[in-house]
Amino acid sequence: MTADHQTLGTLYVIAAPSGAGKSSLVNALIKRLSFVYLSISHTTRKQRPGEEEGEHYHFVSKPDFESMVTQGQLLEHAQVFGNYYGTSQAYVEGELRNGHDVILEIDWQGAQQIRRAMQHTRSIYIVPPSRDALQERLEKRSQDSADVIQGRMEEAVNEMSHYNEFDYLVVNDDFYKALDELCSIFVAERLQISKQSQRHQSLLVQLLS
Repeated sequence: MTADHQTLGTLYVIAAPSGAGKSSLVNALIKRLSFVYLSISHTTRKQRPGEEEGEHYHFVSKPDFESMVTQGQLLEHAQVFGNYYGTSQAYVEGELRNGHDVILEIDWQGAQQIRRAMQHTRSIYIVPPSRDALQERLEKRSQDSADVIQGRMEEAVNEMSHYNEFDYLVVNDDFYKALDELCSIFVAERLQISKQSQRHQSLLVQLLS
């Protein structure tokens, strides 16, 4: 799909440093807005306790992932913390054609690839209220060691330096305020004339005849 202006759905990229609360906000957003769907990424990362195949990620081997790249099945892919992540092109295009908004939870590298492939993509960056808050959130993740946390803090600074490449910026200080701000972005985008004129074409013809 080279031109997504023909679809009623909008593709969104939502990125954030690890520990900024992105996943929690996205999960709450999907529950609140029925027209929003989350694209489940493929990854070579090891499955963590509590994670379900097909719900959190599609867990694949490195050879299988490389095969998907070679066959052009991925809309974007990137390496993060030594693991590969990628997005299924077929899934995204199908949901957009059905009029659904689709969220990609990817990093700034993936966001750059998506913007080149899908011109009308909207992008949102989420940041924590402070470095101290980010450090505290990362330390609460019992599955991560001190060395891993330090590495994630260093990577977070690098990631956050790309915030100005995105269309929207949300500060996750108060969870429900941040959620409201996210929802307002999705609702406003769907109310644009270009989308509404397609969605309500028969109504507009009737009103103007």
